[in-house]
Amino acid sequence: MKHFEKRVFTTLACVLLTLLVKAQDIYGEWKTIDDETGEAKSVVEIYENDGKVYGKIVELLQEEDRGRLCTKCEGDDKNKPVKGLVIMKEMKKDGDEYEDGTIFDPKKGKRYDCKIWIDDDNPDILNVRGYVSFFYRTQQWHRK
Repeated sequence: MKHFEKRVFTTLACVLLTLLVKAQDIYGEWKTIDDETGEAKSVVEIYENDGKVYGKIVELLQEEDRGRLCTKCEGDDKNKPVKGLVIMKEMKKDGDEYEDGTIFDPKKGKRYDCKIWIDDDNPDILNVRGYVSFFYRTQQWHRK
């Protein structure tokens, strides 16, 4: 009986460990990678506030972007520095994904519906999908 209990315990431990790895959280700093050029562009800090998830640009990696103002922003963000701009707003957890929020592209001045999730094969990759209707683009951000 002891051998059986040991095997059950080992199996349960493996299952729990697998679930924990798959449930890697999205919080922290992520290096954004441009899906068109493959270049690292910025570092976004993803955090929770009042039960919703937000992302703020904390570092600009391209020399030409440092000190850039958000000329295409609207409202209070108009002409504010891109560094410090909250670009991801009001994401809600739904299973292994976060959705029902938006992401803003300060370079294009466009806001998109957004969905994010940790990559199934690599917990250090965050899939970030911006979409309008059924048109979408997905970037892979890397945990910093």
